[in-house]
Amino acid sequence: MTLRLFFIVCFILTSGLPARATPPTPTDALGGHVVAWVEDRDVVFPVLKTEIEGDLQGDLATITVRQVFANPSDRPVTARYLFPLNKDAAVHAMKMRVGDEIVRARIARRETARRTFETAKQQGKSAALLEQQRPNMFTQEIANLMPGLPVTVTITYSQSVPRRDGAYELRVPLVVGPRYVPAAQAGVVAAVVDGDVSTGPPGIDAATPAPGQWAFGPPPAYPEVPGLTIPPVVDAERVAISLKLESAIPIAGLSSDTHAIAVAGDERSKTVALDGGKTIDNRDFVLRYRMAATGPQAGVLIHRGLEQDTFSLLIEPPGLPQEDAIVPREMVFVLDTSGSMSGGPMEASKSFMRLVLKSLRPTDAFRIIRFSNEASEFGSDAVPATARNIAAGTRFVDGLTASGGTEIVSGLRRAYGSGPPDDVLRIVVFLSDGYVGNEAEILNLVASEVGTGRLYTFGVGTSVNAYLIAEMARLGRGLSRIIDPTKGEEAVIAFAERLKTPVLTDIRLDWDGLSVSDVTPDPIPDLFEGDSIRVMGRFSGTGTVTVRGRVNGREVSLPLTLDPDRPDTTAGQAIPLIWARSRVGDFMREIVVPPALRRSGLDNDTLENMVTALGLRHSLVTQWTSFVAVSERVVNDEPGTAEDADVPVPMVEGVSDLAYPNAHRVQFNSPSSSGGNAAVAFSGGATPEPAQIASLLVLLVFLVAAFQLRLRRHVRRAASE
Repeated sequence: MTLRLFFIVCFILTSGLPARATPPTPTDALGGHVVAWVEDRDVVFPVLKTEIEGDLQGDLATITVRQVFANPSDRPVTARYLFPLNKDAAVHAMKMRVGDEIVRARIARRETARRTFETAKQQGKSAALLEQQRPNMFTQEIANLMPGLPVTVTITYSQSVPRRDGAYELRVPLVVGPRYVPAAQAGVVAAVVDGDVSTGPPGIDAATPAPGQWAFGPPPAYPEVPGLTIPPVVDAERVAISLKLESAIPIAGLSSDTHAIAVAGDERSKTVALDGGKTIDNRDFVLRYRMAATGPQAGVLIHRGLEQDTFSLLIEPPGLPQEDAIVPREMVFVLDTSGSMSGGPMEASKSFMRLVLKSLRPTDAFRIIRFSNEASEFGSDAVPATARNIAAGTRFVDGLTASGGTEIVSGLRRAYGSGPPDDVLRIVVFLSDGYVGNEAEILNLVASEVGTGRLYTFGVGTSVNAYLIAEMARLGRGLSRIIDPTKGEEAVIAFAERLKTPVLTDIRLDWDGLSVSDVTPDPIPDLFEGDSIRVMGRFSGTGTVTVRGRVNGREVSLPLTLDPDRPDTTAGQAIPLIWARSRVGDFMREIVVPPALRRSGLDNDTLENMVTALGLRHSLVTQWTSFVAVSERVVNDEPGTAEDADVPVPMVEGVSDLAYPNAHRVQFNSPSSSGGNAAVAFSGGATPEPAQIASLLVLLVFLVAAFQLRLRRHVRRAASE
């Protein structure tokens, strides 16, 4: 009888929910209709097409992102789009097109830009507002997006292309993954429901900073709609990518492991496009290319300025054989086993661990720590890398499963809970997708605890939080890499061999009397085999700079000439923009580091002012400067009537449903580039409503109890009669 009552209650609860509407067939040229059934009516969401074009000159790239927003409904909306850009992107230009009107955006302090946008919104004008939420996470808002009047927003950014493992690697992020926000701060009650998301009150950062320290605010809410009962339909091929690569040195190899590409051109000029034209934005696009000639191990570019010139030194480590370090190592492996790692990412992490454990030296000791809602460890302390211990550690790894939240801090605190023995080098190896919102808390901890050891970080996924993964490694004086779990074990093998010491350490520059200022990055990180780094700054005059460092403990040096009049070193406008963005990165890195460890010695207000000044002077989007564009004419004759609506974001490829506990997934057929039909899964939202789920469960228990009580009374009444 109890079971029957349970099903009756379940029927009562579910029968009261809005019925699911059938998603319409995509017909709109800009990406199809996006419809959900909310509060007894159809809600039509904004649609989006994106075109990405890139101009690559050697290892310098200028990327243009063209976003076309359209409103297929019959009423005005204010669209909001959450999207990623490269973590090192110097976003320096934006323009908006509405009909035949083109408006060039202006840079302003964040609060000023927001006020300008809101005023235009209330006046019924079209407006666009670009804000940075994290160095790799942005939001674009379009006010008064009218039916039948698409709005095109064009963003331009510049970046240097890093050299990784012997090839230059351009990464174009296409989707923001979900973000878990820990709720460790006082007064915040968080819930984790079968997965990898925790929520707290809006506007409260999970990382409670110590006095004198800053913390990033919470990340913006992931696209969601309250009451959403069906997933939206999104064009499965809504992103086009085309790149042009030119080089004075022959291009020896060009490939992409993430997308099928079509390549044309000669050995010094290549054009690259997606094979088939377009793709869905559910994983990052990565292009790798090599140069045929080895050339010098450093190069110089110079941009002539009105007041000061800007230099850029490209430094590669010497091609000397690496001697095996004989110093004993304590290898501490910290594995993310949260819900978002379920499936491919978890299996890739396990494959990585099996390979690495087999490669440990007899003089090594190791620890294995896994974390989700909390951390636990294989054994109670580091164990020698004997065959027996390695076999036991492998069994521990094989038995790991993925569920729960992403409490990275708990794993790192366990890793750094005690210091290594004397004369032992501690190397912490961290594997995660980085889907968290408390980056500042994590980076603060790494800066405080890494000591003389090193931290190697491996992002596991098709669209990881690259900013967090890279910054952890930078603070830990280690390398960072991204493992694509969809490529199978062969993609893991190469990364398992990367746990080597750097080739060139203690890098410093001897200016020999040159007038130089604002050198970035500061400090200069160590260089690993096959990598490179750009060091930039401002200077005046002519002279020689000498790059110095250590290789296997031996001093090495490389002289370079800074001469603004040499035509072979002349560089375009990208150099000062990338320099300014790198300086912003230095200052932001200081902000999330404990004051006692700051190289600059600057306080928070000074750092904020310096970031803001760089943003305003160079028209860069930063944490405190934003782009805003406002049309001249009124497009909405009924100001204030535009409804807020998010542009739907597809689930990240390879990420489990556990990262999206409240998201219903649906498969629909859409035309593929090959002429057939391709089934694509999408989510209507990624931030769950755990409070709603908990409320339903409480209500369910209450109703079952009520039915049982009513039944007992009925039985007693029948017996008494």
